[in-house]
Amino acid sequence: MATATAAALKAKAATTQQGKQRAKISEMQTFTWVGLDKRGVRIKGEQQSKNASLVKADLRKQGINPQSVKAKAKPLFGKTGKTIKGRDIAIFSRQLATMMAAGVPMVQGFEIVAGGQANPRMKDMLTDIKTEIEGGSALNEALGKYPVQFDELFRNLVRAGESAGVLDTVLDTIATYKENIENIKGKIKKAMFYPAAVLTVAILVACILLIFVIPQFETVFKNFGADLPAFTQLLVNMSRFMVAYWWMVLGIFAGSIFALVVVYKRSAKFQHFIGRTLLKIPVVGQILRQSAIARFARTLGVTFRAGVPLVEALDSVANATGSIVYNDAVKRIREDVAVGHQLQLAMRQTNIFPNMVVQMVAIGEEAGALDKMLFKIAEFYETEVNNAVDALSSLLEPMIMVVIGLIVGSMVVGMYLPIFKLGSVVG
Repeated sequence: MATATAAALKAKAATTQQGKQRAKISEMQTFTWVGLDKRGVRIKGEQQSKNASLVKADLRKQGINPQSVKAKAKPLFGKTGKTIKGRDIAIFSRQLATMMAAGVPMVQGFEIVAGGQANPRMKDMLTDIKTEIEGGSALNEALGKYPVQFDELFRNLVRAGESAGVLDTVLDTIATYKENIENIKGKIKKAMFYPAAVLTVAILVACILLIFVIPQFETVFKNFGADLPAFTQLLVNMSRFMVAYWWMVLGIFAGSIFALVVVYKRSAKFQHFIGRTLLKIPVVGQILRQSAIARFARTLGVTFRAGVPLVEALDSVANATGSIVYNDAVKRIREDVAVGHQLQLAMRQTNIFPNMVVQMVAIGEEAGALDKMLFKIAEFYETEVNNAVDALSSLLEPMIMVVIGLIVGSMVVGMYLPIFKLGSVVG
């Protein structure tokens, strides 16, 4: 009993010590300094410390004569800088893995990576994680403070790497995985953004013509004293409506988009409807389907190779597919695997994975090389996505030009029809 009490007191004291250490670290603030080195050369830098006096003392120990030491000004409106993107996390993972493989301690690695960040948000996040690690937290626990940047999959892989003592290898694997996933996302965004941007510009041009140009032509048409062609009259009526009620059109458009976003976030049925509809769109649906399969295969391969049990790995994989249809399918697969079904059988029951994918998974299970087969599947479908996006871009360019020509060209022709009609009458 006495031994148990002593152990409890010891654990409590250790916890208290860690809390004091974290509090001590959190009291630190950043100072900017300017000084002269031994050669009289003016140099400057930043340093974290409790107060300016300690910064000056530390600089003198380094042979630097401090000229000015000031607390770094905080931004007026909270943290500044760009948002932290997936590619930033991939680069961070690669840098930390490289330094740990070279024997650099984790805390020092975080300090080096944070010091090289141009984005203040990223720098603050890495500094905070370093502080947590210095206070005694495991890396996966410290990353848990930022679930948006470091999702469950990332933390599970780090936890597996820490448990097996191969954290540097796991971080390198995560970096490769993140880079591949970001490349796929970039390809899909490129495929979707280009036509959307061009069509948006075409609509804006049409609105400008209706509001500013056609009214000028209408004034000229009134002097003709003749009836306008039906198509020209339609354009004139549209122009009058836009001039009088442009605010209502803009409000309806913005309100519709807002309503769709709200309904999409709150309604699971609507999400499934949109997800299924997107997968049925020619070419675009194929790209989204291949992308989901590639992400499923690579994510499951990475987690399985890191030593995460299959059932637990499938939990993390579901949210990584990028498609709510495949998300639900992976959850059903997870339930089937949990009760003893083979992975290939569970995948076959969903009816959304191609036969080739199921067969390769079956071979991987039988040969005890599931992770290798999953990586082969991922590489194949990532290549297919790249080819499909390139083909889509080539296909869309002429189609977009035709659409723009129809929108803008028909309006121009409609405006000149009365002139052509007047010319034929005069002739």
